[in-house]
Amino acid sequence: MPVLRKSALEAYLKTRFGPSAELLAYGPIGKETSGARHKQYGYGAPVRLTFCQGDQTRRVVLGTMSPGPFGHEHPADRAQAMLWDYDCYGRLPRHIAALDVGAFTEDGELMSVAKAKEFFLLTQWSDGETYHKDLERLAGAKRPTALDRKRTEALAGYLATIHRKKHKDPQLYRRRLRELLGHGECIMGLTDSYPDRFAFITEELLQRIEVACNVWRWRLRGKHARLSQVHGDFHPWNVLFRRGADFSVLDRSRGEWGEPADDVTSMSINYLFFSLCRHGSLKGALEVVFRSFWDRYLMESRDQGVLETTAPFFAFRGLVLASPLWYPKLTVTVRRKIFRFIENVLATSRFDPADINRYCE
Repeated sequence: MPVLRKSALEAYLKTRFGPSAELLAYGPIGKETSGARHKQYGYGAPVRLTFCQGDQTRRVVLGTMSPGPFGHEHPADRAQAMLWDYDCYGRLPRHIAALDVGAFTEDGELMSVAKAKEFFLLTQWSDGETYHKDLERLAGAKRPTALDRKRTEALAGYLATIHRKKHKDPQLYRRRLRELLGHGECIMGLTDSYPDRFAFITEELLQRIEVACNVWRWRLRGKHARLSQVHGDFHPWNVLFRRGADFSVLDRSRGEWGEPADDVTSMSINYLFFSLCRHGSLKGALEVVFRSFWDRYLMESRDQGVLETTAPFFAFRGLVLASPLWYPKLTVTVRRKIFRFIENVLATSRFDPADINRYCE
């Protein structure tokens, strides 16, 4: 990403929001890095801009995407992601609004896309704390609080609500399954990002998982009636809670429509993950909220079929969590349990939330 100059940012704000716009402050949005459970890798470094517009003070977020693996090697790859974000953020309930999409020129100016070198996305700012902080606390608790239960049920209910919106397009459903395997951010992009050998993780192990996931793709490709509105990256770092159970969501990804299991597995595997890091199994407060999440989702969605579609999506999310690139500080023991979970769910025709710990053995 080009170096952000105050003069260039202010000129852009005046173009976008009018001549009265005046930049007051700007800087990167910090990410915590302490503890083995926090992610160490990301796709970009968002910057918060504070500016005045007449007598109003506003805060927005300038998001970029860095060159790198996971299908982001070319400028066109990164542009595609930004343009899709701008188009689709506003159509998902509770999602932060995308205000503009633009680009940086070679000399660091911000402008329309005709002379673009790299793209950026401007979104509204939303107050709140990411949900992963709740999971950090719950990992050390014996039982969840009433608010913890309420938030878990709110997340499950939200997914059940957005997933009720269906879309008839068999080829699009097949494309989304194909992308689950072949997209640079998904299964094959992840397996390619692993070292040739890392502790017990070998090329043979990764290849075996890819093959099993492709078997699942062929098993699911006829279930196109399940194509639903999705978030696409519904993990704890993309949920901002404020007071009580009021929340917003961030950074929906890769597709407006998809398989509901993508969202459900993305969130629920993190209850398991945070507990594995602390206890070596799912137990205590996190076990309670894991079961509550699944119970609430199945009750509100009335979608028992999701239990027959989760396996390759769990594999995708497990490959992220066990990744030496994304989570370099994990112990070998935790990584091994995640890989056992991946292989066991891939070998099971129907996922059973009640058997969650057995899948890690």
